[in-house]
Amino acid sequence: MEFYYRNVVSTWSSGTGGAGVIGSLSYAMLRSLNVSPRDTMLIMLLFPCIEALTFWVMLRKPIILPVVTVESTEQLIENDKPLVGFKEKLAYTKELVKYMLPLGLVYLFEYFINQGLFELIYFRNTFLDGASQYRWLNVAYQIGVFVSRSSVNIFQFEKIWLTSVFQFINVVYFSTEVIYFYTPSIWLTFAIVLWEGLLGGGAYVNTFYRMSKEITPAKQQFAMAMVVQSDSYGIALAGFLAIPVHNAICLLPAPIRGLI
Repeated sequence: MEFYYRNVVSTWSSGTGGAGVIGSLSYAMLRSLNVSPRDTMLIMLLFPCIEALTFWVMLRKPIILPVVTVESTEQLIENDKPLVGFKEKLAYTKELVKYMLPLGLVYLFEYFINQGLFELIYFRNTFLDGASQYRWLNVAYQIGVFVSRSSVNIFQFEKIWLTSVFQFINVVYFSTEVIYFYTPSIWLTFAIVLWEGLLGGGAYVNTFYRMSKEITPAKQQFAMAMVVQSDSYGIALAGFLAIPVHNAICLLPAPIRGLI
């Protein structure tokens, strides 16, 4: 991505958000039409084929600038020299913590909610049954992600750490909601889920947008490769934490969980 024009940060991020919306919406709609889970997954196999076609056929190859000549090397400023060797790259990684930590925490909190708590949310006397509520909550989340990942050319913010704070507040809300069921309307929960997606997508795209402006070209490739992993670390850790928490909530007595 570092070889393309800076606006690719927005379009690439928007594309990943759009994929989430299309995937979750397609699945929810097919299941609403009583298509079986097996047939739904077989139909969804069309999308990886489209992705492969897009990458190998439609995507234009980046224009790689020629290697800097010896004469022009003298013009390089000290902090724009390429990183060489493991030790030098490891030392530089410390400067990337300000990008990696907030992004990793946002996705840790976000996927802890999605993997451990979403399934337990339930509203009685609505037009959606329990399984449908789960599917459409995921659609609302993906819409929030798509909107925020597509917004960086219009709105940017630098204090990415704030998104992790707000996402932790969401963890508190959903953790207490699935125990006490105190939210009066499903629409309020849909709004909070949308907000959850906005935070995650906003943290994602603004992190890489900041990096495209703040990190020198010679170091951008390594920096992008390192920071892009941080959300995956958060997601993986969230999965390990969500399993015991989910099981513990399910074992709570029914009266405490507001079911009777």
